[in-house]
Amino acid sequence: MVASNTDNSGLTVLEQVGPNIIHHVSNSDIAHPIVHVPKLFGIDFSITKHVFMLWLVAIIVATVIIFPIQRYVKSNGKQKSRWAIMIEYIVEFIRDAISSPNVGPKWVMTWTPLFLTFFFFILFANGIGMIPIFDLIGLLDRFIFQTSPDSFINNLLHGGVTATGNFNVTAGLATITFFAIIVAGVREHGFIKHWKNLVPHGLAWPIYIILIPIEIMGLLVKPFALTMRLAANMTGGHIAILALLSLMAIIGEKFHSAFAGIGVAIISIPMSTAISGLEIIVVLVQAYVFTLLTAVFVGMAINVHH
Repeated sequence: MVASNTDNSGLTVLEQVGPNIIHHVSNSDIAHPIVHVPKLFGIDFSITKHVFMLWLVAIIVATVIIFPIQRYVKSNGKQKSRWAIMIEYIVEFIRDAISSPNVGPKWVMTWTPLFLTFFFFILFANGIGMIPIFDLIGLLDRFIFQTSPDSFINNLLHGGVTATGNFNVTAGLATITFFAIIVAGVREHGFIKHWKNLVPHGLAWPIYIILIPIEIMGLLVKPFALTMRLAANMTGGHIAILALLSLMAIIGEKFHSAFAGIGVAIISIPMSTAISGLEIIVVLVQAYVFTLLTAVFVGMAINVHH
């Protein structure tokens, strides 16, 4: 049996790789919330890192999107900065290329605000997950601050920072889409007719015995697909990067040589950098895809004959 280096917990480097990767991409461990809140009705409302990141993203979106547009509107178009112009281009693109073709001209101004909210919120939540904020805090704490393990700074270091990599967050967004589909169909066709529109008309009645359960399952599968697609894509990239970087420690321990780890770094670091570049594209693409699919699903409830 090959001897392995161990840390204070008695775990080898190889045994730590998997837990460290999962620890980095997961939400804060419930034992290390940023702010502990007593349970209410059996539900733990403690502020974890992903909850904190959701608040931070909301503040950022309000600061860089909502407030500049409000100033622009209040000035009657006189205070039109370059940033406001860029936002205007994005708004027009979402309205003309995503919202209007799917929901139609009658409902375009009704549903475009929801699609814009999804796009900007997911875009900023994805993007901020690419910035190693808390890793830098941990680095400073280890070599400069050296605070206690129970300090506020150390509580910040537990769990990842990509809120949209949390299935609870994406499920919440997808739930909004689910109810938006129902509301759009009911507003356009009425409550009874909306549910009748789930299946085609004029078919033989035995077919409906099979078709109705399938269509109901399809209605539930839509938000499930949105949940899994966004969370899996945002989590998968981080796991791939961490796995490549972990090769340095794994090979170094396997051959009991720091030079072996350095040799692997020549390959793993450029590959990790390339994946990071790809992740920047994924940040934008996933915000666009979630917004587009939401518009498609809402449009399908409105324009049944299409």
